[in-house]
Amino acid sequence: MREVEIRDDVIRLGQLLKLSGLVEHGAEAKEVLEEGLVQVNGAVETRRGKQLTEGDEIVLGSEVVRVVTR
Repeated sequence: MREVEIRDDVIRLGQLLKLSGLVEHGAEAKEVLEEGLVQVNGAVETRRGKQLTEGDEIVLGSEVVRVVTR
C-alpha cells in the first residue's frame, strides 16, 4: 500500500485516481468506475464525485492507496 498526500481535507475520487497515477486521465477514471473496478474502504464505488478524506483506502486491481493529508 502506498500513501497519496492531499493538500485539503477532502478530494474527489476521480481526482485521486489521477493524482495517484492509478489512471492517466478523467475518461479512464470514468471508465474504471463505471465497470465497478474501484473499491473504497472495501466497497465498490462508481461515483467519480465520491468525497474522500484522510485514511480512506482505494483499491484498483492490485494497487492499493491510502489518502493522507499534510
